[in-house]
Amino acid sequence: METKKTVRVIAKEFGVSKSTVHKDLTERLPEINPELANEVKEILDYHKSIRHLRGGEATKKKYKKETEQTT
Repeated sequence: METKKTVRVIAKEFGVSKSTVHKDLTERLPEINPELANEVKEILDYHKSIRHLRGGEATKKKYKKETEQTT
């Protein structure tokens, strides 16, 4: 909660798929702890809203790295 990690990072830490993490956070958690589920939903919504920005950064880094290696 406090770290606001992405689904991908959480999945890697627990050794499960992103789909499993997402299902646990969006379907199973509300049944167990609705209050916590609302907080998690806010984090998921935030990450969803900025993912296009992070994707652009990743692509930029990738091509910059490739350019540096060829020169």
